[in-house]
Amino acid sequence: MFPDDIESLAATVIRLATARGLQVATAESCTGGLVAGALTGVAGSSAAVDRGFVTYSNAAKTDLVAVPAALIDAHGAVSEPVARAMAAGALDRSNAGVSVAVTGIAGPGGGTADKPVGLVHFAAAGPTGVVHAERRFGDLGREAVRLASIRVALEMLIERLQAG
Repeated sequence: MFPDDIESLAATVIRLATARGLQVATAESCTGGLVAGALTGVAGSSAAVDRGFVTYSNAAKTDLVAVPAALIDAHGAVSEPVARAMAAGALDRSNAGVSVAVTGIAGPGGGTADKPVGLVHFAAAGPTGVVHAERRFGDLGREAVRLASIRVALEMLIERLQAG
């Protein structure tokens, strides 16, 4: 279903999480659950995947992973503070020991001068804290931005699982 490199990254996440005895949670906006989909596509993933939150709307971010509405109002849904809050909220609202969050503008519309199409914020949380990454993929097309975002999210999970 996914390109080979994404399947390989997902398999690495599952292998590392299983070896560490940790479960994974995702909080996804612009990827719409595709990171969780890549992870659960791996045989044996039930030992390592706790749950995925599709938090496409601002209300879902608030309701499902406890992102404060005031934080969204102050910074916008596509921002570092919101990505960090999504990752932390996914941990708090799950049995996972590591999480990843994705929030961005996949396009083709929705971009602004400050937040163009292709801007995606990521955060990964785990035993060693929360890390953030920002990528500006450009207006590559919706599918390409989403696939690129899945890759970054899986790479961040791998880094969190190897960090401690």
